[in-house]
Amino acid sequence: MKILVVGGTSFVGRAIAWSAWHHGHQVTVINRGVTPSDLPETVEHLLGDRQGDLSALEGKTFDATVDAIAYRPSDVDRLADVLRMNGGHYIQISSISAYEEPSVPGATEATATLWPEGSVDPDARITGGAYGPLKAASERAGWRRFGEESTMVRPTYVIGAHDATLRFPYWVERVRRGGAVAVPGPLEGSLQYVDARDLANFVVRVAEERLSGAFHVAGPSGGARYYDVINEVAAHLAPEGTTLREVSAETIRAANLEEMFPLWGGHAPENLTRLDSSLALSKGLDLRPLADSVDDVVEWWGERSWPSHWLTSDEESSLLAR
Repeated sequence: MKILVVGGTSFVGRAIAWSAWHHGHQVTVINRGVTPSDLPETVEHLLGDRQGDLSALEGKTFDATVDAIAYRPSDVDRLADVLRMNGGHYIQISSISAYEEPSVPGATEATATLWPEGSVDPDARITGGAYGPLKAASERAGWRRFGEESTMVRPTYVIGAHDATLRFPYWVERVRRGGAVAVPGPLEGSLQYVDARDLANFVVRVAEERLSGAFHVAGPSGGARYYDVINEVAAHLAPEGTTLREVSAETIRAANLEEMFPLWGGHAPENLTRLDSSLALSKGLDLRPLADSVDDVVEWWGERSWPSHWLTSDEESSLLAR
């Protein structure tokens, strides 16, 4: 198959391009050329800007188009305008954030509700509050412009190496340092995640089998306890004597440090991270053990220094002393 990956050199897009290549497909990526690429030489690289010139795609034909960077409906419209009918099966990497918070845990693709049309200005700046409604609007644009046979892949938190957000890497590196590790509460708080490689392999399967509709790409199905996930990372990696200590959400907020704990929603019951992903699992989503994701990050991270935007030792000590 000839597969186009829009945004194919950074994290999720990169993983999809690699997976498609490993599965023997003819891969083309288009991006701005800002992120360095480690893709094989046989992958075709095109330069183009989602907000400007996509003329490099003119006259090209693909069996499937994987849109990894659709953040606004206008992004989808620009791509559709240049591809016309030549993009093949359209697959958009959306997000569980496209949903309003479900009222109960275990929501399926059929029972969860997208943010309604008009929830946000379609040209709004991408902020925490606007991100989800914009993703929902981008999905609608995808179905409108590329047809009802299009596919919307809705992952939860994506983890693994090459993550520019450095969310999961924070926890891997923090437990590697050992000592008393502050973990945000409450203990019943939930978390779902997916390794970028597992997401990518599923996307390639969607392309190969022309699976249409929407899919939750998240594990474990129904969610796990946030604390238990961090504890599993620590059990695999932490030095002897490491302890996890719960810090209440109220304590964290009082210290204005709620943005310092990656993958944390900050509240319960968090039904948005307790979604039912059995549909994707029935269609071939394969979720690797968490330890594999941890090892992948360790190998990629190497001996880098502690980033300045991560929680400092002093900040953590202060929280634990409260």
